[in-house]
Amino acid sequence: QLYLVESGGGLVQPGESLRLSCLASGESLDHYAIGWFRQAPGKEREGVSCITPTGSYANYIESVKGRFTNSRDNAKKTVFLQMNSLKPEDTAVYSCAAGARSEPYYKIYYYLGSSYDSWGQGTQVIVSS
Repeated sequence: QLYLVESGGGLVQPGESLRLSCLASGESLDHYAIGWFRQAPGKEREGVSCITPTGSYANYIESVKGRFTNSRDNAKKTVFLQMNSLKPEDTAVYSCAAGARSEPYYKIYYYLGSSYDSWGQGTQVIVSS
């Protein structure tokens, strides 16, 4: 079974950066797409980004394009979400999730929670002046 643990959240000012990490244990990450989701208080969970198992492709929701970068190091069983130019509206609990469907599937359905089978517990990101 795959276990995921996020880290790297915190309190930052607008315009600053954070790098979230998603560390896997229990299995190799080689065959899993990894998605990042966030949930702000009072809002529905939102799919932010997904990276394919090889790292060859990553997609992003429009609101984070050009600011967030999803990357992975399968040898270290870790996926990263580099978040630059953070805005107050990025404030949320960020979670990573793993899924084992095909790469073409995740290019379309990366934003759906039902596309993933294993979830971390999340890390809080607060962007405030």
